Amino acid sequence: MTNDALPICPEDRLSSLVSAIDEDESAGVIMLDRLLDEFPLDARLHFLRGSLAAAGRDYAGARIAMRHAVDLAPDFAIARFQLGFLLLTSGEPHAAQEAWGPLHSLPVDHYLRIFVRGLCHLIADEFDDAITLLLDGIGRNSENPALNGDMRLIVEETRRKSAEREEGEPLSHAQLLLQQSASKSTKH
Repeated sequence: MTNDALPICPEDRLSSLVSAIDEDESAGVIMLDRLLDEFPLDARLHFLRGSLAAAGRDYAGARIAMRHAVDLAPDFAIARFQLGFLLLTSGEPHAAQEAWGPLHSLPVDHYLRIFVRGLCHLIADEFDDAITLLLDGIGRNSENPALNGDMRLIVEETRRKSAEREEGEPLSHAQLLLQQSASKSTKH
């Protein structure tokens, strides 16, 4: 994930940071700022900054922080996925697909690769394939329950919109993703 030659935040301090954020987010953000000053090249800290910004609906700030995390550690898979997801839900499907590109080389049964495939089917308005893959990814993901929650929201919204489309209302992936973005509230 990060280059071993670069000074990164020790695991115990990172764990303390996560606990602090869980207990009192504003105090945790102060701690995060201090750690970023001390370890500016730790991609995990930038990713955490981006996740907090996204949870606070500061999508521009989230994009900057997550992009920085991916630039520092291109193989940081969850950061790359979340950057693409943020781009997708911001109405930039082509930029999302570009960000996700390297995730296609993950093992075929890796939940992030499956989620990416499902979201790419969603972008192409291939809703049944999207739902099937997103549900498969949810079933394989035991690492990140919050991400499963986001994917479940997309599945539910896709099903709802697919039913509306069958009743005659047009449905586009952009409409679906913008609505999903408006309801997104989980921390990544």
